[in-house]
Amino acid sequence: MIVTITISALTCLAMIMAVLFFPKVRLGRLEISSYWLITLTGALLLLLTGAVALPTVTSALFADTAINPLKILVLFISMTLLSIFLDELGFFRYLANFALKRAGTSQLKLFIFLYITVSVLTVFTSNDIIILSFTPFICYFAKNAHICPVPYLAAEFVAANTWSMALIIGNPTNIYLVTAAGGDFISYLKIMLLPTLASGSVACLFLFLLFRKKLLTPVTAEPEEVHLPDKLSLWVGILHLAICTVVLAVGSYVGIEMWLVSLASAVSLFCFAIIISACRRQYPKTLAACLKRAPWELIPFILSMFVMVEALNASGVTNAILTLLGSTAPVWKYGLTSFLVANLINNIPMSVLYSAILQHAGSTAAVMATVVGSNLGACLTPIGALAGIMWCSILKKHDLKFGYLDFLKIGITVAVPALLAALAVLALML
Repeated sequence: MIVTITISALTCLAMIMAVLFFPKVRLGRLEISSYWLITLTGALLLLLTGAVALPTVTSALFADTAINPLKILVLFISMTLLSIFLDELGFFRYLANFALKRAGTSQLKLFIFLYITVSVLTVFTSNDIIILSFTPFICYFAKNAHICPVPYLAAEFVAANTWSMALIIGNPTNIYLVTAAGGDFISYLKIMLLPTLASGSVACLFLFLLFRKKLLTPVTAEPEEVHLPDKLSLWVGILHLAICTVVLAVGSYVGIEMWLVSLASAVSLFCFAIIISACRRQYPKTLAACLKRAPWELIPFILSMFVMVEALNASGVTNAILTLLGSTAPVWKYGLTSFLVANLINNIPMSVLYSAILQHAGSTAAVMATVVGSNLGACLTPIGALAGIMWCSILKKHDLKFGYLDFLKIGITVAVPALLAALAVLALML
């Protein structure tokens, strides 16, 4: 047990240090993220030291169960590709600009329109994609409009990581935690809709209170013009995403697994896009961009964390944590601890760890509370989620100073009340 805990703890600590101080490493001309290299090294050490046996890992990896990480990775990456395709065609930027134009010269209207737009899009796509799509746009717009970008960047980030709780596809942690516990699309929606509404409303209110002085200054410039040059491909992409979402909703009633639905949708979209490009005698640059932007690094990262969890299981650590948490007040215990642990080891490793604990807890309340913690934990510090890490790196490229303490100030002011609101509603429901 000591060897397993030591290697796991050092791996998580090294991952945090890498995220803070050297997020990228260069291998020749190739620049890659350091966090997954560290977790991969930790997983290999656990295997080499015998903390977990390779047959144990492989049998779990290919088991025909809901917690199979390969199925979850296929589901997440397929849904991400559908969203990236629309983003590459300018869909999200167009909708954001449409909302911003309706705000006129009022920063308050601008703030509300942006929050609503990001919230709605996040529900049906993915929080990571929305953050990657909207952050550069907000930076450019704020610079051209001569306004402070911080209220809008905070609203975008908080909205994306709050409303991502509404549907199971909104966040990879939702997918992992709920499918591991045997949940489905509809049962998840029935439980999480009201906590998400409560949390999202509270978050919006506290964001307004935090930035109300800055939001009283009028906008002196117009938003940029955004055009949609390839409307045929855009409609094909929208149709695929819409059909995929509907089939995901009804699939649980007819026994269709979610990963198969998302994979079929992504493959179908790519086939249609190739046919359209072939008819136009053009290189399928949108597909190439999708494949380039897809989060492939999540594959070694998730698999490495899966090895770590198997090692912790084998050593009895997860049972010890389960005993420590107990069976009383699961909403508050699992919600608060997952929120804090996400900011120690990142929300994806936290979800992998807690999924093993939740298998033995046998509590729907504990599962959904952990989902809340995994989503809102992203809003407390940059360590909370990969989205926070990517968000901060984008701001650096735009010469915007936004440090750890700036992030924490918004997190404490906004994320904590939003967390308490979501858990309170969840506790009343369950």
